[in-house]
Amino acid sequence: MGGRPRHFTLAWPGSPAADALAADAPTADAPASRGLVVLGILNATPDSFSDGGLHLDPSRAADAALAMLHAGADGVDVGGESTRPGAARVPIAEQIARVVPVIAAVRARAGDAPLISIDTTRAEVARAALDAGAEVINDVSGGTEDPALLPLAAQNRCGLVLMHRLTTPERDSFSHRYGAPGERATPVYAPEAGGVCGVVRAALAEMLVRARSAGVESEAVVLDPGLGFGKSVPDNLALLEGTGEMAAALGRPLLSGVSRKSFVGAWAGLPEGHHPTARVAASARLTARHVLRGARVLRVHDVPETLAELARIRPPVQPGPLGQSQRGPLGHS
Repeated sequence: MGGRPRHFTLAWPGSPAADALAADAPTADAPASRGLVVLGILNATPDSFSDGGLHLDPSRAADAALAMLHAGADGVDVGGESTRPGAARVPIAEQIARVVPVIAAVRARAGDAPLISIDTTRAEVARAALDAGAEVINDVSGGTEDPALLPLAAQNRCGLVLMHRLTTPERDSFSHRYGAPGERATPVYAPEAGGVCGVVRAALAEMLVRARSAGVESEAVVLDPGLGFGKSVPDNLALLEGTGEMAAALGRPLLSGVSRKSFVGAWAGLPEGHHPTARVAASARLTARHVLRGARVLRVHDVPETLAELARIRPPVQPGPLGQSQRGPLGHS
């Protein structure tokens, strides 16, 4: 992998995010606010909710990756299986056939500098992706779907993103449709357990413990509250507002997965039936808000628009969810 150490901690020496993510974990009084990691979304799938079919060809996918990198992204997150509500499962061999040529093409053209993350819940797919040049495993099941995935991450000393979800994609619903006639019932997060923020925080803490038990170093882990995965529109907004307190409690950076999701359209008041690309501007605004609340790793479809919105809030002076002030340059390092 050239000059970069295989052990990826989201703050390896000399990385764009080293200053931000090598710093002490955020606290409720002083959330980290010195830098971000921006990952462009690169779905090598025919059926993703927003960009399905656009990046199946490795050459076109590499073109898209280079465009995002030139726009200011630190890297790309490559996936070969859609996780949108109602999506069908994709066999392991098909996932590998989709993502490995894309990762190899991106690495060949972009070199060692950018991050490449593999979005998968399967250890065999992750192994093939790491061999092709990926350095981070992004597991939306939080390490629960494949018992071999956490040991694989430990063995390879790679980065690891663990996400909370209430259910699997084939049993999920779009956030704005929960409770509608003919749709799934609105998720209920027990008030006695702290509601959605308390339940998700506890689940993420358990994931971190399991990862450590498997041999993954804490510094290699980013946690993802799973916006849009088994959450209603109010649930998603509550999680966003509670990010600072959650990051302080967990002691790890949190990932923002706002980009183009259905709750963004509901938040922005977009009409029913709009295409996800209509959510670009609202996604950028809500992602910037998430940064002000403490998110540090951003997974986005629209890199230029997101970075432009972040530039408008620099330097940020914004009351956080607990009333504290969050100050300091948030710019893309």
